[in-house]
Amino acid sequence: MECLRLRVQDVDFGRNGIIVRDGKGVKDRITMLPELLKEPLRQHIVKVKSVHESDIKDGWGYVQMPCALDRKYPNAPRDWRWQWVFPQEKRWKNTKPVSKVVIICMRLFCKKQ
Repeated sequence: MECLRLRVQDVDFGRNGIIVRDGKGVKDRITMLPELLKEPLRQHIVKVKSVHESDIKDGWGYVQMPCALDRKYPNAPRDWRWQWVFPQEKRWKNTKPVSKVVIICMRLFCKKQ
């Protein structure tokens, strides 16, 4: 599950690290990026970026943001660094009303406290 929630900004090729957010125990941690996987992962991210750019041109390419960050930073959901490293194959549209999303985020935030 942690791998599916990995965003582009969480991969640090310079430091050979991956930031795992909300992992076990609902805590963030930094783990190693194996040297063997650096180049295949870099190539994968290049492919994902080209798909993202074409999605943006077609009016898609938005990701779900943690809690209220999409209101604080309105352009962030389509920003490259917030995109998933392993996106799903088919396009998806969030049909939940905003109020339910906010309530779910607040519940998750309160659990962390």
